[in-house]
Amino acid sequence: MSTGLSTAVVRRRSSLQSLWRLGSYVRPYAGQMVLMTVAAGVAVGASLLVPLVIRSIVDGPIRHGERSGLLPLGLLALLLGVLEAGLVFVRRWVQSYAALGMETAVRDDLYAHLQRLPVAFHDEWQTGQLLSRATTDLSTVRRFLSFGLVYLVVNVATFVTVVALLVHLYAPLALFVAASAVPLFFISRNLSRAYLRTSRQVQDLQGDLATFIEESAVGVRVIRSFGRRQHVGTSFRRGARTLHDAAVGKATLVARFWSLFDLVPSLTLGGVLLFGSVAVSREAMTLGELVAFVTLMLMLVWPVDSLGWILANGQEAMTAADRIYEVFDTEPAVVDRPGAVALASTNGWLRLEKVGFSYPGSSRPVLHDIDLEVRPGETLALVGGTGSGKTTLTALVPRLYDVTAGRITLDGHDIRDLQLSSLRSLIATAFEDATLFSSSVRDNVTLGRADATDAEVAEALQIAQATFVHDLPWGLETRIGEQGLSLSGGQRQRLALARAVLGRPGVLVLDDPLSALDVHTESLVEEALRRVLSRTTALLVVHRPSTVALADRVALLEHGTIAAVGTHSELMETVPAYRAVLSQQAEEMTAG
Repeated sequence: MSTGLSTAVVRRRSSLQSLWRLGSYVRPYAGQMVLMTVAAGVAVGASLLVPLVIRSIVDGPIRHGERSGLLPLGLLALLLGVLEAGLVFVRRWVQSYAALGMETAVRDDLYAHLQRLPVAFHDEWQTGQLLSRATTDLSTVRRFLSFGLVYLVVNVATFVTVVALLVHLYAPLALFVAASAVPLFFISRNLSRAYLRTSRQVQDLQGDLATFIEESAVGVRVIRSFGRRQHVGTSFRRGARTLHDAAVGKATLVARFWSLFDLVPSLTLGGVLLFGSVAVSREAMTLGELVAFVTLMLMLVWPVDSLGWILANGQEAMTAADRIYEVFDTEPAVVDRPGAVALASTNGWLRLEKVGFSYPGSSRPVLHDIDLEVRPGETLALVGGTGSGKTTLTALVPRLYDVTAGRITLDGHDIRDLQLSSLRSLIATAFEDATLFSSSVRDNVTLGRADATDAEVAEALQIAQATFVHDLPWGLETRIGEQGLSLSGGQRQRLALARAVLGRPGVLVLDDPLSALDVHTESLVEEALRRVLSRTTALLVVHRPSTVALADRVALLEHGTIAAVGTHSELMETVPAYRAVLSQQAEEMTAG
């Protein structure tokens, strides 16, 4: 077996296992699935009785000219048709309820799992790929589990039942019809092998294109400011054309095999009419039996035709399930330890003991041998050149990442021994790159404190000098655009700062939250922040020399470790590297 074929077989087995694992979401709807299958089966059974009624009509009243027998047999055929229609309605209604319920359950679990996954996972994965898995792939799985799987069972049962009835009517022709299943088996086997690979390619390309569109929408200002609209448009068309070609290839594959699925029943029907007519002429069959035989034979056209679609949909569902479980099978790296406790409040005593950190998949440590203490109520500023590890260090405190060496303690507790929900309720963070959501100003500010009062919100806005929100069309209820792009950079940063200081957290982590502010606004925010920082423990990343004045002590980071700790005055006098960093940052601010 070639390497490519071996890989395809392994992939197929993995995809089938993934689809089987999703069966756990079907169990709550087992009753509905059984009802749906029974309704579909009885509806098919009712339709199969109609040709037998036709045989009775042809060989009875029509052959013998007995008009009185036409009415009851005709009413029976009508009743069977009404019964089939009613059962089809029941099946589709139950199908919609169960299918949408399953899809909702999987999507809820997938979203919850995404929220538990570490920041490192989201750093590596494309947004469009995750979006594709949560929408397109789930819809594909839902279609197969709710429709394809049921009709696969029903159509196989229909084929077996029809062949049995055909044997009852005329065995030689029935065996001829049954033999037509052999080429269908080989056609379906070849289809499943080719379609699995093609389907996966199309689904991956859809995710890539969704990522490109999402990034282009978020970065539209950058694209236009650099005059790169045509370049981005060309890239989009190239990606869309690649997806188009792959999708056309998939459609061509299906069309080719579907035509073969159509060809086999057509050839079989021609043979049945030919040999059936000979059998009637020799009186081996009655005319009514031939009519019933052909009618039953025609009823196999849909099961055979749909077999191609069901197999194709099944292959898509397997690859979709495989893509979904690529996310589900990623284990959360930052989780509660067994026996983790909740901390109701904190004094804000923060210690970093021999802390080291390397990003997943990297052997080069970003931080190493960090020893640092932030006393209750103290503000410690982190100063360092670009790439020294300041932002990474602040991300370790709320456990956005876990240390890979040493430990961090809060009031003497290793933060890994505290429940995540408890830890993050005591620590508030404001990042340099302020992230806002497409909702109201109030929702953005109260993201970490949904129960905050109007007075607390007003105080936080005042501290962050974000009272500009009252001038917006609907005040706090004004919806801001995606990523807050309808606001200026300084306004976004001030709202993010208000969100962080709301509720007076025990520990406040600020990653240069004033970088986008003008000098006048910065001085007002700093003055208000002094009152907040006097009541809490704070870790403050500083890029602006003027912001150092907010800190009680300063720690200088160089090459991923602490090079010096002291007051601003002490470090200015004794540490040339500290003076050099502040001088460089001051020059950058002046140049900016």
